[in-house]
Amino acid sequence: MAGNNRLTRRQIMRGGLGAVALVASAPLAAVGLTPAQTEGPFFPKKDQADKDLDMTQVAGRSAPALGEVINISGQVLDESGAPVAGALVDVWQANAAGRYDHEADTNPAALDPNFQSWARLVTDAEGRYRIKTIRPGHYPVREGWSRPPHIHFKVACRGYSEITTQMYFAGDPLNDVDLIWTKLSADERASVTVAMAAEGDAAPSGRFDLVVRKI
Repeated sequence: MAGNNRLTRRQIMRGGLGAVALVASAPLAAVGLTPAQTEGPFFPKKDQADKDLDMTQVAGRSAPALGEVINISGQVLDESGAPVAGALVDVWQANAAGRYDHEADTNPAALDPNFQSWARLVTDAEGRYRIKTIRPGHYPVREGWSRPPHIHFKVACRGYSEITTQMYFAGDPLNDVDLIWTKLSADERASVTVAMAAEGDAAPSGRFDLVVRKI
Protein backbone atom coordinates (compact mmCIF):
# COMPACT_ATOMS: atom_id res chain seq x y z
CA MET A 1 0.00 0.00 0.00
CA ALA A 2 2.81 2.41 0.87
CA GLY A 3 4.33 1.89 -2.57
CA ASN A 4 1.10 2.99 -4.23
CA ASN A 5 1.19 6.30 -2.37
CA ARG A 6 4.74 7.12 -3.42
CA LEU A 7 4.98 9.93 -5.97
CA THR A 8 7.70 10.08 -8.59
CA ARG A 9 9.67 13.27 -9.13
CA ARG A 10 7.94 13.74 -12.48
CA GLN A 11 4.46 13.44 -10.91
CA ILE A 12 5.40 16.04 -8.31
CA MET A 13 6.71 18.40 -10.99
CA ARG A 14 3.53 17.91 -13.03
CA GLY A 15 1.43 18.80 -10.00
CA GLY A 16 2.48 22.44 -10.20
CA LEU A 17 3.84 24.86 -7.67
CA GLY A 18 1.64 23.63 -4.87
CA ALA A 19 3.82 20.52 -4.65
CA VAL A 20 7.16 22.28 -5.01
CA ALA A 21 8.80 24.35 -2.30
CA LEU A 22 9.97 27.72 -3.56
CA VAL A 23 12.48 29.97 -1.88
CA ALA A 24 10.48 32.57 0.06
CA SER A 25 11.16 36.17 -0.88
CA ALA A 26 9.40 39.45 -0.34
CA PRO A 27 7.83 41.12 -3.38
CA LEU A 28 10.02 43.68 -5.08
CA ALA A 29 8.75 47.24 -5.11
CA ALA A 30 6.73 47.66 -8.29
CA VAL A 31 8.29 50.17 -10.66
CA GLY A 32 5.68 50.04 -13.39
CA LEU A 33 3.78 47.65 -15.54
CA THR A 34 5.69 45.01 -17.45
CA PRO A 35 5.68 46.17 -21.08
CA ALA A 36 3.51 44.21 -23.48
CA GLN A 37 5.33 42.70 -26.45
CA THR A 38 4.28 40.81 -29.52
CA GLU A 39 3.02 37.27 -29.00
CA GLY A 40 4.67 36.28 -32.25
CA PRO A 41 3.42 33.65 -34.68
CA PHE A 42 4.54 30.68 -32.59
CA PHE A 43 2.18 30.56 -29.61
CA PRO A 44 1.53 26.84 -29.07
CA LYS A 45 -1.59 25.60 -30.83
CA LYS A 46 -1.23 21.83 -30.89
CA ASP A 47 -2.27 19.58 -28.04
CA GLN A 48 0.63 18.92 -25.68
CA ALA A 49 0.01 16.68 -22.67
CA ASP A 50 3.19 17.58 -20.80
CA LYS A 51 3.20 21.25 -19.81
CA ASP A 52 4.82 21.15 -16.36
CA LEU A 53 7.54 23.43 -15.01
CA ASP A 54 10.46 21.22 -16.14
CA MET A 55 10.87 22.02 -19.83
CA THR A 56 14.17 20.12 -20.04
CA GLN A 57 12.45 16.73 -19.93
CA VAL A 58 9.48 15.38 -21.86
CA ALA A 59 7.28 12.83 -20.11
CA GLY A 60 7.95 9.36 -21.46
CA ARG A 61 11.41 10.20 -22.79
CA SER A 62 14.63 9.40 -20.95
CA ALA A 63 16.95 11.80 -22.80
CA PRO A 64 17.10 15.45 -21.67
CA ALA A 65 16.76 18.47 -23.91
CA LEU A 66 19.85 19.78 -25.70
CA GLY A 67 21.34 23.04 -24.49
CA GLU A 68 22.34 24.93 -21.36
CA VAL A 69 19.96 24.29 -18.47
CA ILE A 70 18.73 27.43 -16.69
CA ASN A 71 16.22 28.22 -13.96
CA ILE A 72 13.84 31.18 -14.05
CA SER A 73 11.69 32.18 -11.08
CA GLY A 74 9.77 35.23 -10.01
CA GLN A 75 6.46 36.67 -8.93
CA VAL A 76 3.41 38.04 -10.62
CA LEU A 77 2.59 41.34 -8.88
CA ASP A 78 0.13 44.17 -9.25
CA GLU A 79 1.19 47.81 -9.49
CA SER A 80 1.27 48.20 -5.71
CA GLY A 81 3.67 45.26 -5.37
CA ALA A 82 1.00 42.89 -4.00
CA PRO A 83 1.32 39.28 -5.19
CA VAL A 84 -1.22 37.90 -7.66
CA ALA A 85 -2.17 34.39 -6.62
CA GLY A 86 -3.71 31.89 -9.01
CA ALA A 87 -2.49 33.59 -12.19
CA LEU A 88 -2.14 31.37 -15.24
CA VAL A 89 1.33 31.73 -16.75
CA ASP A 90 2.07 30.35 -20.23
CA VAL A 91 5.75 30.05 -21.13
CA TRP A 92 7.03 29.08 -24.59
CA GLN A 93 10.28 29.44 -26.49
CA ALA A 94 12.58 28.19 -29.21
CA ASN A 95 14.90 25.29 -28.51
CA ALA A 96 18.69 25.55 -28.18
CA ALA A 97 19.03 25.68 -31.98
CA GLY A 98 16.54 28.56 -32.31
CA ARG A 99 13.66 26.45 -33.63
CA TYR A 100 10.06 26.53 -32.35
CA ASP A 101 8.05 23.34 -32.26
CA HIS A 102 5.37 24.97 -34.38
CA GLU A 103 4.09 24.27 -37.87
CA ALA A 104 4.55 27.93 -38.89
CA ASP A 105 8.28 27.99 -38.09
CA THR A 106 10.24 27.63 -41.34
CA ASN A 107 13.64 27.83 -39.64
CA PRO A 108 15.70 24.92 -41.06
CA ALA A 109 17.33 24.33 -37.65
CA ALA A 110 16.63 20.93 -36.13
CA LEU A 111 13.75 20.23 -33.76
CA ASP A 112 14.58 18.71 -30.39
CA PRO A 113 12.08 15.95 -29.54
CA ASN A 114 13.30 15.96 -25.95
CA PHE A 115 12.54 19.63 -25.34
CA GLN A 116 9.18 20.57 -23.82
CA SER A 117 8.64 23.81 -25.70
CA TRP A 118 5.63 25.00 -23.69
CA ALA A 119 4.87 25.19 -19.97
CA ARG A 120 1.62 26.23 -18.29
CA LEU A 121 1.85 27.17 -14.62
CA VAL A 122 -0.33 28.65 -11.88
CA THR A 123 1.18 31.08 -9.36
CA ASP A 124 1.07 30.12 -5.69
CA ALA A 125 -0.39 32.13 -2.78
CA GLU A 126 2.56 34.56 -2.97
CA GLY A 127 2.30 35.00 -6.73
CA ARG A 128 5.40 32.88 -7.31
CA TYR A 129 6.27 30.66 -10.26
CA ARG A 130 9.38 28.93 -11.53
CA ILE A 131 10.53 27.00 -14.57
CA LYS A 132 13.50 24.84 -15.46
CA THR A 133 14.36 25.20 -19.12
CA ILE A 134 17.24 25.70 -21.52
CA ARG A 135 18.70 28.92 -22.86
CA PRO A 136 17.00 29.35 -26.26
CA GLY A 137 18.99 29.92 -29.40
CA HIS A 138 18.76 32.99 -31.62
CA TYR A 139 17.10 32.71 -35.02
CA PRO A 140 16.94 34.71 -38.26
CA VAL A 141 13.90 36.82 -39.10
CA ARG A 142 15.16 38.34 -42.33
CA GLU A 143 18.45 39.46 -43.81
CA GLY A 144 20.25 41.64 -41.31
CA TRP A 145 17.99 40.80 -38.36
CA SER A 146 18.20 37.85 -35.98
CA ARG A 147 16.08 37.67 -32.84
CA PRO A 148 18.19 37.42 -29.67
CA PRO A 149 17.53 34.57 -27.24
CA HIS A 150 14.21 35.25 -25.50
CA ILE A 151 11.38 33.50 -23.69
CA HIS A 152 7.70 34.34 -24.14
CA PHE A 153 5.37 34.81 -21.16
CA LYS A 154 1.60 35.29 -21.09
CA VAL A 155 -0.14 36.04 -17.79
CA ALA A 156 -3.90 35.86 -17.28
CA CYS A 157 -5.90 36.19 -14.06
CA ARG A 158 -9.46 37.25 -13.35
CA GLY A 159 -9.52 40.87 -12.19
CA TYR A 160 -6.28 41.78 -13.99
CA SER A 161 -5.41 42.80 -17.52
CA GLU A 162 -3.88 39.96 -19.53
CA ILE A 163 -0.33 40.60 -20.68
CA THR A 164 2.02 38.95 -23.17
CA THR A 165 5.70 39.85 -23.02
CA GLN A 166 9.20 38.51 -23.65
CA MET A 167 12.18 37.96 -21.35
CA TYR A 168 15.71 38.63 -22.63
CA PHE A 169 19.18 37.73 -21.40
CA ALA A 170 21.46 40.46 -20.11
CA GLY A 171 24.66 40.95 -22.06
CA ASP A 172 23.57 39.24 -25.26
CA PRO A 173 24.97 41.33 -28.15
CA LEU A 174 21.88 40.72 -30.31
CA ASN A 175 19.73 42.66 -27.85
CA ASP A 176 21.26 45.95 -28.97
CA VAL A 177 20.29 45.40 -32.62
CA ASP A 178 16.92 43.73 -32.08
CA LEU A 179 14.05 45.67 -33.67
CA ILE A 180 11.69 44.68 -30.84
CA TRP A 181 13.89 45.08 -27.73
CA THR A 182 15.25 48.44 -28.89
CA LYS A 183 11.73 49.92 -29.22
CA LEU A 184 11.34 49.74 -25.45
CA SER A 185 12.35 52.58 -23.15
CA ALA A 186 15.43 52.13 -20.98
CA ASP A 187 13.28 51.32 -17.94
CA GLU A 188 11.18 48.87 -19.93
CA ARG A 189 14.27 47.14 -21.31
CA ALA A 190 15.62 46.79 -17.77
CA SER A 191 12.36 45.23 -16.59
CA VAL A 192 12.41 42.44 -19.20
CA THR A 193 16.16 41.77 -19.31
CA VAL A 194 17.45 39.25 -16.79
CA ALA A 195 20.99 38.65 -15.57
CA MET A 196 21.77 34.98 -15.03
CA ALA A 197 24.05 33.85 -12.22
CA ALA A 198 25.28 30.46 -11.04
CA GLU A 199 26.55 29.32 -7.65
CA GLY A 200 28.99 26.46 -7.66
CA ASP A 201 27.89 23.66 -9.96
CA ALA A 202 24.26 24.79 -10.01
CA ALA A 203 22.58 25.78 -13.27
CA PRO A 204 22.42 29.53 -13.95
CA SER A 205 19.36 31.16 -12.42
CA GLY A 206 17.56 34.44 -12.93
CA ARG A 207 14.57 36.30 -11.53
CA PHE A 208 11.83 37.65 -13.75
CA ASP A 209 8.94 39.45 -12.05
CA LEU A 210 5.85 40.41 -14.03
CA VAL A 211 3.72 43.41 -13.04
CA VAL A 212 0.11 43.41 -14.24
CA ARG A 213 -2.67 46.00 -14.04
CA LYS A 214 -5.55 45.43 -11.66
CA ILE A 215 -8.89 46.08 -13.36
